Amino acid sequence: RKSIGMTKKPNILIAGTPGTGKTSLASAVAAQTGFNHIDVGALVKEKSLHDGYDEEFQAFIQNDDKICDEMEEPLSAGGNIVDYHTVDFFPERWFQLVVVLRTDNAVLYPRLEARGYSEKKITENIDCEIMQVVHDEVYESYKSEIIIVLDSNSVQDMEDNTDKLVEWIQQWRSQ
Repeated sequence: RKSIGMTKKPNILIAGTPGTGKTSLASAVAAQTGFNHIDVGALVKEKSLHDGYDEEFQAFIQNDDKICDEMEEPLSAGGNIVDYHTVDFFPERWFQLVVVLRTDNAVLYPRLEARGYSEKKITENIDCEIMQVVHDEVYESYKSEIIIVLDSNSVQDMEDNTDKLVEWIQQWRSQ
């Protein structure tokens, strides 16, 4: 819902365990709506928004302040679809909709394997999905009325989810 001072175009955050389809969904919705897709993981690498590389976890050590500083201007303007697996450091005011993608482990495991992840990294991500780590982080960080949880197990799910988000944006614009 719009209020005075709110952006003309909403910002959407798509969260989920690695391999749940965040980037694919964000790209599809951005392509259909003209919104800007911000892949935070890629941004961290491209703009060095990190404090080095953690060999054990095979991941960059994100710098929350650098990430937020980099994203402040585009998010203030609105019209962005942001995807990332960690969400608790983003300012709540940035997002009008937060989407949590969930994927069955039988589907998630081969997706992570196909990325060339180590067994340790796959296990760690599967455990996160089982324990609903991202889901719970989202509910602890944002108001429940702006959160939706969507299944992301198949191409059909992705198409349905894309349609849902495009429709949500169209409804937002008509308010």
